[in-house]
Amino acid sequence: MDNDLFDYSPIVDRAPIHWPGDARVAFYVGLNVEHYQVDRPSTSIFAGTAGLTPDPLNYGWRDYGPRVGFWRVLETLDRHHIRASVLLNSDVAEHNPQIIEAGRARDWAWLAHGKNNSIFQADMSLDEERAYLTDIVRTIEKATGRRPKGWMGPALTQTFHTPQLLTELGLSYALDWTNDDQPYRTNVPGLLNVPYSVELNDIGLFVGKSLTGPDFVQIVKDQLDQLYADSASSGRVMALALHPFVIGQAFRSKYLDQALEYVANHPGVWLSTSDEIAEHYSSVSVLAESAGSEDDQVG
Repeated sequence: MDNDLFDYSPIVDRAPIHWPGDARVAFYVGLNVEHYQVDRPSTSIFAGTAGLTPDPLNYGWRDYGPRVGFWRVLETLDRHHIRASVLLNSDVAEHNPQIIEAGRARDWAWLAHGKNNSIFQADMSLDEERAYLTDIVRTIEKATGRRPKGWMGPALTQTFHTPQLLTELGLSYALDWTNDDQPYRTNVPGLLNVPYSVELNDIGLFVGKSLTGPDFVQIVKDQLDQLYADSASSGRVMALALHPFVIGQAFRSKYLDQALEYVANHPGVWLSTSDEIAEHYSSVSVLAESAGSEDDQVG
């Protein structure tokens, strides 16, 4: 079957996007704050034990994130005055409330990221998924004091019902479809897709490709430099996807610091959140559409 969630739109044919302060690139950190169940396999560093229950090797690697890695990443974000866009498993509210407290103190953005990273909704019925998403959104709202506006599924998973269910719950954008450098409207009224990256992503770079810290810094620089060049006529979005159990390892810390220093001091960069990007794009595009309608009427 063909995809009817969104239409093909070549980036060269679109109306220009202008970010606040005449910035050319809107940058955000997508910080994955996740909970994993001890009796299910998930993201692993060593496949040889991934099927075991329990699996101390792989589970312990992931659990380093909330215990240690997150707090190291937090210091680096603070140093560069960058507010995270947190992709939050709702189970974190129960298991790691101190993390949510730290993010609330810094006015971070909170996106729904499933219940935990061991459960995907791919095989759920419509009613099951509606109940599942409702519980996630309500739990995050209660824990953070804000109803989430954005969504990213665990492992970027959706069903064909997910987009409509998200809008029923009041969410206005998703990150799952990593196919663009700009936000765009989907064919579900009220739902945007905001750029995220499976390429500029610490799991893919460090775990999947076994790249080094200096490689990571150079890749971040190259990404920003190219997007800045591309944005001469229309703004772009740069998402940096991070996981505390990966980028939060001690030997990688200085490389995240170096990468963010380059971004934070680069001209024409708006240090934003995914919430702010979605809100700005939505408000400006609505104004543009209204102006276009008026012009049509006048003509």
